[in-house]
Amino acid sequence: MNKIRVFVAGACGKMGRETVQTILKQEDMEIVGVSDIRNQGSDIGIALGLSPLGIKISGQLSKELLQELKADILVDFTTPQSVFTNAKEALKAGVVPVIGTTGLDEQEITELKDLANENHVGFFMAPNFALGAILMMKFAQETAKYFSHVEIIEYHHDNKLDAPSGTALKTVEMISRVRKPQIQGHPNEYEKVPGARGGDIDGIHIHAVRLPGLVAHQEVIFGGFGQTLTIRHDAYTRETYMPGVMLAIRKAYKMTEVVIGLENFLD
Repeated sequence: MNKIRVFVAGACGKMGRETVQTILKQEDMEIVGVSDIRNQGSDIGIALGLSPLGIKISGQLSKELLQELKADILVDFTTPQSVFTNAKEALKAGVVPVIGTTGLDEQEITELKDLANENHVGFFMAPNFALGAILMMKFAQETAKYFSHVEIIEYHHDNKLDAPSGTALKTVEMISRVRKPQIQGHPNEYEKVPGARGGDIDGIHIHAVRLPGLVAHQEVIFGGFGQTLTIRHDAYTRETYMPGVMLAIRKAYKMTEVVIGLENFLD
């Protein structure tokens, strides 16, 4: 059986470390290379507190490196600043990027889509790899057919760079497919403190909380006559995301199309 050859960018970060250790347990995958701004030149096994794996941590990712290693998949859990460059190098090398970093703007995503199509290479991006979060978004979309008044509160650790989260934005996008834009609250309401009502997309208010002690949490609150309905997902550890990451790698292997969102891989 040919194993899926995976390169992990951001291998020394919290998500990268978990991804490397999870791939090592998969019978149909192998790590062929890793990169990170930390521990360059060190063995990734030693950097993660494991036995040596014979894989050195490289610095800057390049098309040539990916081709030399004959990688099939690039899993990227770096920063928004790095992921765009890394994804372009992967697509030029004929390697399918599996991107878990949020923060890319629409222009960057469009450029990556165009580059994927030009090179006939697959491209996958997901704002969230937690299967429970994907179901939360699907349930919210279904609920929005019957409850049009909705607000979103997302909670993340205080080191998260972007706000609102990619998951919150994806939730709004999915709800907006079945719900017409509308003004919520009193038509004459005003903010005594700017931003008190959160961000506003199509009349849906998004509130971003950033505190130490949190990992990744979101609740979607629907309001109706005499009732509310809350759909909430909580991720307490990085292990939460690994089943979704492994699913994405397997589905993206030799994929030639552009796919955004893990929900597209659910049966």
